[in-house]
Amino acid sequence: MDILNTEIWRVGIIRAPIQDVLKAGTLETFPITWVEADDSLCFIADPFGLWQGGLLYLFVEAYDYRTRRGYIVAYVLDAELNILEHRPVLREEWHLSYPVVFEADGEIWMLPEAYKSGRLTLYRAIEFPWRWQAVPEFQFPEAAIDASPLFHAGRWWMFYTPPTPKAARTNTLKLASADHLFGPWDQQPIQTLREDIHGSRMGGTPFLANGKIFLPTQDCHETYGGALQLLSFPEEGISQPDLSCSHRLTAPHHNAPYLQGLHTLSQAGSVTLVDTKRELRGSPRRILIELSRLWHKK
Repeated sequence: MDILNTEIWRVGIIRAPIQDVLKAGTLETFPITWVEADDSLCFIADPFGLWQGGLLYLFVEAYDYRTRRGYIVAYVLDAELNILEHRPVLREEWHLSYPVVFEADGEIWMLPEAYKSGRLTLYRAIEFPWRWQAVPEFQFPEAAIDASPLFHAGRWWMFYTPPTPKAARTNTLKLASADHLFGPWDQQPIQTLREDIHGSRMGGTPFLANGKIFLPTQDCHETYGGALQLLSFPEEGISQPDLSCSHRLTAPHHNAPYLQGLHTLSQAGSVTLVDTKRELRGSPRRILIELSRLWHKK
């Protein structure tokens, strides 16, 4: 870890559905409402959301450089995107990120990335949005990274990146499917769809537009989460998708100085959620924390 380089992400809300962003092919033309972490040694990223009762429930990874661990925070916003409340909703002994939230079977679920735990865990909302409970019945063949579910053509499909080997974490896209959300997910052979650092690791919600399924994926060839590559294929071909590159999205210039990365594009009804990154060189607070950590290891 480079202690002289501190990545700071923030989350943006676009007042347009994801299909409008696809049609525009750029973020430059959209006004964006930004949400940032409360502390300069923290950041928020990986936004996913749901509307309930006229309120937007926004879920993000919150990362603290002092602990080097991520956890999940929920924000409640009104129709004008004013923040009404926010607080942590899920912490574990391992790093958590990418909190995909979705509705299915009359309940609300969260599927956060937690590959350092050695597994992919599904959580059920027992008091939305504040309390979540792990679902032991859910079983997945590996500790999938940035697992992104899609229910389509009467089946569940999971697009994800494998945790090993290390290079695969930024250059491999795999697909599993199941008849039911809880699985089993390995009845049919799991496919490797793509091996390309320019766009394989998932970066948001799969979505439908113009008879195609679109997959936001991260372009990591210059830096982690540097941009998004939208892959697409005809929706009737989901069982054997033939991927093509449709669009490449970068952080909008009016977003300065957060121009060094864009790695999430997710749909939440009438709005689209994104995140962008800036890189700080030589943050004194960060350097002091890292030096203190090294000192206490002696």
